[in-house]
Amino acid sequence: MGLMYFDNNATTRIDDQVLAVMMPYLQESYGNASSVQHKLGRQANHAIENARKQIANSLNCHTKELFFCSGSTEAINTVLRAFPKAYKTKGNHIISCKTEHKAILSTCAAIHKEGTDIQLLDVDSNGSINLKELENAIREDTILVSLMAANNETGVLHPIAEIAEICTRKDVLFFCDATQWIGKIPLDLQKIPIDILCFSAHKFHGPKGAAAIFIRRKSKPIQIPALIVGGNQESGFRGGTYAVPQIAGMGESLFLSNKKQYTSELRDYFEEELQKNIPDISIHAKAVNRLPNTSNIQFLHVRGAELMTKLPDMCISSGSACVSGSRDPSHVLKAMGLSDEDAFCSLRFSFSRHNTILEIDRAVELLKNVVTQIREQSPIWQMYKEGLL
Repeated sequence: MGLMYFDNNATTRIDDQVLAVMMPYLQESYGNASSVQHKLGRQANHAIENARKQIANSLNCHTKELFFCSGSTEAINTVLRAFPKAYKTKGNHIISCKTEHKAILSTCAAIHKEGTDIQLLDVDSNGSINLKELENAIREDTILVSLMAANNETGVLHPIAEIAEICTRKDVLFFCDATQWIGKIPLDLQKIPIDILCFSAHKFHGPKGAAAIFIRRKSKPIQIPALIVGGNQESGFRGGTYAVPQIAGMGESLFLSNKKQYTSELRDYFEEELQKNIPDISIHAKAVNRLPNTSNIQFLHVRGAELMTKLPDMCISSGSACVSGSRDPSHVLKAMGLSDEDAFCSLRFSFSRHNTILEIDRAVELLKNVVTQIREQSPIWQMYKEGLL
């Protein structure tokens, strides 16, 4: 058995069927989707609109509510940078959370420097927000609530139906970063009245470079001007030549994901086997609803960086891929109340439908051996075992 890939919240392997759908638009039907005057352009345009229909069917929304872009980071910048200007007559207050993805937090920090009032909600030890605190935080001048559906590091699920209900009742718009949710858990946008939502294809076995923004059609249209202007692509909402192969692949990958639902079987088996074989580990947020594929585990007195170095055939991470080179502890785990040391001793394992029980068994055995080896050589571990820590 070769390389084991357990970093699927960072990115996923493209599905064979998705790649097959993409290939014609790289080699044969390679026209510009805006060049509808000729056959190749019309073929490319048909691929774009077919993907839009596939996604709309998956999410139970209208095709005119979907706009393609390059990734969730672009989508987040498009939305958050637009609101302070578009809604300045209503207010200047945006609510988010301390455990959001860095794409949200960094964009919030940028618009805060420009004068926007940003309020970040706390979370409890399980990474959950307090809905009453959210409701109390909404003010007359609140223009947006921006909360993720599922946390990329811990897998913790926010109660998006309840959040949407609060925002509707308080007459404030709800923007949801659903990058980790879409493709893993079904979402019906007719049942959950999220106003704005974004997601990215490469998180559910699609290609990198394709994402979408959902903007609900309302009697009073939501005002989000274009971040990238150019041609009249996406009805003028997002300029630039269409990435036809990626968008075609995105539609197919979401269609397939809805047919091949995630289960928590692998994750639960992995956690049970680890607890049987390795002492003094903690599973973060085990007590609350999590993504069915995500497990964030602390190995007491074993630094995650050292553990990864000694496991070259295992692809895992110490947190979000966007900050994996950072020397700082996870901002998500810190917000949950962990010390720097405990955060540094935590690793994320995120599985996909391509992983197997055999891989899990091998991973547990390797982790057991390496953790034991590191601890036996650690004076800190010996002091802990002797009750001196």
